[in-house]
Amino acid sequence: MDASDKRLTVALGLGAIGLAILPWYAMPDGLFDPYGFADYPVSAEAGPAIVQILGFAHWQLAPLLLAFAAAVAARLRKPSPFRANLLILAGAAGFLLQLAQGFAIDFRGWTWPVAETMFGALSAGQDSMGAGAAVTAACFLLLFSFGLAERGVLRGDAFVVASIVGLASLVTLFVFYPVGVMLLSSVQAPDGSMEISGLMRNLKDTSIWSLDCIIGQGRCGTAWNTLFLATCTAIGATGLGLLFALVTARTNFRYKKALRLLTVLPVVTPPFVIGLALILMFGRSGVVTQMFAHLFGVEAGRWLYGFPGIWLAQVLSFTPVAFLVLIGVVQGVSPSMEEASQTLRADRWRTFRKVSLPLMTPGLANAFLISFVESLADFGNPLVLGGSRGVLATEIYFAIVGAQSDPSRAAFLALVLLTFTLGAFLIQRLWLSGKNFATVTGKADSGINIALPRSLAIFAYCVVLPWAFFTLTIYAMILFGGFVKVWGLDHSLTLEHYLRAFSISFEGGLPVWTGLAWNSFWTTMKIALVSAPLTTAVGLLTAYLIVRQRFVGRGVFEFALMISFAIPGTVIGISYILAFNLPPIELTGTALILIACFVFRNMPVGVRSGIAAMSQLDKSLDEASLTLRANTPRTVRRVILPLLRPAAVSALVYSFVRSITSVSAIIFLVSAEYNLATTYIVGLVENSQYGVAIAYSSVLIVVMFVVINGFQVLVGKRTLRREDRITSAAAA
Repeated sequence: MDASDKRLTVALGLGAIGLAILPWYAMPDGLFDPYGFADYPVSAEAGPAIVQILGFAHWQLAPLLLAFAAAVAARLRKPSPFRANLLILAGAAGFLLQLAQGFAIDFRGWTWPVAETMFGALSAGQDSMGAGAAVTAACFLLLFSFGLAERGVLRGDAFVVASIVGLASLVTLFVFYPVGVMLLSSVQAPDGSMEISGLMRNLKDTSIWSLDCIIGQGRCGTAWNTLFLATCTAIGATGLGLLFALVTARTNFRYKKALRLLTVLPVVTPPFVIGLALILMFGRSGVVTQMFAHLFGVEAGRWLYGFPGIWLAQVLSFTPVAFLVLIGVVQGVSPSMEEASQTLRADRWRTFRKVSLPLMTPGLANAFLISFVESLADFGNPLVLGGSRGVLATEIYFAIVGAQSDPSRAAFLALVLLTFTLGAFLIQRLWLSGKNFATVTGKADSGINIALPRSLAIFAYCVVLPWAFFTLTIYAMILFGGFVKVWGLDHSLTLEHYLRAFSISFEGGLPVWTGLAWNSFWTTMKIALVSAPLTTAVGLLTAYLIVRQRFVGRGVFEFALMISFAIPGTVIGISYILAFNLPPIELTGTALILIACFVFRNMPVGVRSGIAAMSQLDKSLDEASLTLRANTPRTVRRVILPLLRPAAVSALVYSFVRSITSVSAIIFLVSAEYNLATTYIVGLVENSQYGVAIAYSSVLIVVMFVVINGFQVLVGKRTLRREDRITSAAAA
């Protein structure tokens, strides 16, 4: 049995399980609901597709059996163009028929009036798709992919074809579909008819598009304020991230590990906590403000509220993201190229400016793009520090949940955000197009990275160390707030907040989690530890396909991955509710909708980190492995992934942390059973339980640091056979 037959046998086995064993429709409490399995497999709730057809007259499922039978017939034939075409036809027909019957019939009957007119009314509807339907859909996609591979698409590489088809399907399901449902519902009247008056009103709204601030006659519109803020934040975060990466990787700074951990601190903190700490430091009654007022007689102002405060909070929050993207790129610059420059009598400054910095261009571009998009989508910092200056994210939130309740305005503002993201993406592509940044090849490279030019090193220290001290001060205040009775009023020390949140008692020698926060804490850890590896795997696989493969729609596919990252979390949450609250795909109230939201919202960071790192890996590494008869999965596992360890750590750390600290994306998706830490903390803040909220946040920070270090140990370091030291300034 050759490899193609083995692949088909596995795919058909999955299809047989989905059609004949697993329950076709979703059960109330999940796949392993004991009540759903009570009458398995003969009940309408738990029966597989075959039982649904024969026992309950769900004849709309019968065409799926015909498509599956055609695939079985193809498997019995020898490899040939006819077999490949039959597999393509069977896979595509089965998948499309499954989608059609799922969307055409809901729990009431036909959803399309034209179908009821053509086929008559149904005696009964159907529930949402379940485990059997999901496995069967995966089977049809695999059959379609294997058929394309047998036809020679992408050099007949079944792994690459199946990866592209699978990722495209998942992106369509969890990005395009919910956003499309939301946009469609925003231009519909309550009776389902089209209504575009809201769109025309927003196109003329001066509060969105005004440029009066340029001519000094008022304020600029929300769109331009958001664009200016995102640009400034991206410049600041990318510059600081580069300086932190240079100090960490290119100097003999004694406390590199502490500095590296410090850069992660703002990422592992719920955003409103940073905003609250800034208010308590620089607000009208803040510690620093009152100290200056007392010492110098300066009247306390409100400078923090508005652009300065939001910019400061966002740079604090997004500099670590830029650092995580840039550290692997800085470490990946070839020392031999720098040594060659110095051999030609170039000094350290000229070498850095003409050789090292240009080779870091992919990382700088990706860090800028991620910081820019993060600023556009940020919700927590503008909500806390915005004052009277709104940004698109908060305007969308209030358009949906505020008194105005204007979904058409929210959808229009989301489209403006997407336009800004598309513009940044295109500018980045034009900047990097036609350039080669490969520095890691199959040849030995045992040189030593040069030290930074003295003037640049001094400048980096003068920026990095004060910023690190400022960050430490912010977090010292946060930790201090968990040990005082009332932060800002009564600073008597107490452990009351920690005991209320995380108390433990023992019954019969076994621990009982009696604290208020334990339930949401364990739920958050489970969701984050599942979603983080999935996000990393999907992100790095996507980066590999984008950089190494050439296929139709590659640019569109890459941009599609940024859409969920660019849309504000509140819009993502509401779009998921609209898309997955009713058949054919009903996920609300489950852990799966939270995992899907985290994976496809955080995946772009893994993709951008992977693209930046893979841009430095010469393609000859892949070709050498394939020449030695290793298949693509083995090449990816044994050659590419070990060299992508910095990108893997970055993706793991970022996705895990964002799964814990995200607020806006999941505030509409949590349920009583799956209540996450950030939404629980928001509830504490709304109830004025600031001490417990700060205590909970402090514990989350400590836990995240422990898990992050565990990720770094588990993944390991990339080894390029270089000496792990920097040429000293004196030696130069």
